[in-house]
Amino acid sequence: MQLSDFDFELPEDLVATRPVSPRSSSRLLWCENNQIHDKKVFELTDILHPGDRLVLNDTKVIPARLKGKRIRLKTVQGGEASVEVTLLKPDVEGLWSCLIKPLKKVVTGESITFEHGLSAELIEKSEGQAKLRFNLDKKALFAALDLAGEMPLPPYIASKRLTDALDREDYQTVFAKTPGSVAAPTASLHFDEGILTAFSNRGIEISYVTLHVGAGTFLPVKVNDIKTHKMHSEYGEVCEQAAYEIKQTHRSGGRVLAVGTTALRLIETAAAETGDISCWSGETDIFIYPGYKFCVADGLMTNFHLPKSTLLMLVSALMGAETIREIYQHAIEKRYRFFSYGDASLLIPKR
Repeated sequence: MQLSDFDFELPEDLVATRPVSPRSSSRLLWCENNQIHDKKVFELTDILHPGDRLVLNDTKVIPARLKGKRIRLKTVQGGEASVEVTLLKPDVEGLWSCLIKPLKKVVTGESITFEHGLSAELIEKSEGQAKLRFNLDKKALFAALDLAGEMPLPPYIASKRLTDALDREDYQTVFAKTPGSVAAPTASLHFDEGILTAFSNRGIEISYVTLHVGAGTFLPVKVNDIKTHKMHSEYGEVCEQAAYEIKQTHRSGGRVLAVGTTALRLIETAAAETGDISCWSGETDIFIYPGYKFCVADGLMTNFHLPKSTLLMLVSALMGAETIREIYQHAIEKRYRFFSYGDASLLIPKR
């Protein structure tokens, strides 16, 4: 399989830079039994069956973009300089991998000060990234980020407009619980309290898992032979309760539908060794592309993805490459809105 197999022409004006309101009024392309239907997200309560289970990612996006001042070491010439820091992920020692612009303005051992008493020391630089040690522990750091940071919008939105106060709410799910992501699980942005209540009233069950989405989700595929692509890793957890609920749904004849590619990748990782889901935690770099055999997910709700992206490869694995080409052509012709703030699709393959 070649990278070119996952390319398509996307009109620039279909890239959404703001979400619709209310959230559940987004359009929904529903494809089941190879039949395409144009719906709204709030109609999911009519589409799904009592006894079906939705798997949601309860990660919380941290305001990971910071503006600060470099404090020059006495042994180095120069004074203060403005820098922008985007946090990526912490390591086991509590150091944060990050992007710094411009990276060349900061040398190892120097400090960067931010607002609200937050500061960090540059520990190392490597391959265009840096590692910072902050002056606060994890809990206090997250509290400071809420005050000093900005939401880290995807590059294809950030290139079109500046982040603002609306993104604090818009780029966060209504059920976000566990801080750690630098990108939102965007399929879940379509859910509001009203539709969650409607699911419960309809007998549609919900389980929560946690996968902290990293900036690697936006990295392009740079190899022609996609099988040689190396996926980034992200930390995730499937608790014992969620694993039990998912098993029980299958035993009862219900369907397990992942909401978002992050939730899908996580539950498939948790079943990778045995083919049967169980509680799991750790780093996952699972790469799902055509030919993959799904163990847990019976379907997926997801947004519309970038050409040549690993996420387009994932949905092609689920539905078949030809079916996905038809779905995306229909979406473009019907002017669905694409990417993080765009519309949604519900993809249920033939079994």
